[in-house]
Amino acid sequence: MASKPDEIELTEDELRAITGYAADCARRVLPVFEQDHPGDARPREAIEAADAFAAGGRRTAALRQCAWAAYKAAQETDSPAAIDAARAASHAAGAAYLHPKASSHQIKHILGAAAHTARAEELTSGPNPQAATQTLEWASHHAPPAVARVLARMPAPPTGGGRVGELIRALDAALRPTP
Repeated sequence: MASKPDEIELTEDELRAITGYAADCARRVLPVFEQDHPGDARPREAIEAADAFAAGGRRTAALRQCAWAAYKAAQETDSPAAIDAARAASHAAGAAYLHPKASSHQIKHILGAAAHTARAEELTSGPNPQAATQTLEWASHHAPPAVARVLARMPAPPTGGGRVGELIRALDAALRPTP
């Protein structure tokens, strides 16, 4: 139950559903990262940690460390698609730390993995200009009801953020219930 004006209601079941969804999204592009960095398990470990939390595990320091490790993996690669794939994994593990605040920044915790997945697939699609749109359609159809419920409690997503920001806003528009 929300107790402050800027807080929203966020149940543990919703948090687990959002985290599982983020892991499912990030898993789509894990091979993109692993093809460039076959010996680097950090993004895979972040997705596995997110899966464990979504399945009922505890939110631990190790989960947070996995999120940061995948983020660091993104910083250590030169491939734009691998960067977005590692960031998707980082967002998957980080989704478990969504705060119950009515803040547009929190939307990235909900949809960041899906947006970075769409960007990675866009970058690896070659001549397919619809790759990101197709990924967002997949993400929209695979989102559990908890995603839309929580988005409905949030303000609009922030402006900016480059291409990933555009993808977040497009997915938010597809998922957010209309009043």
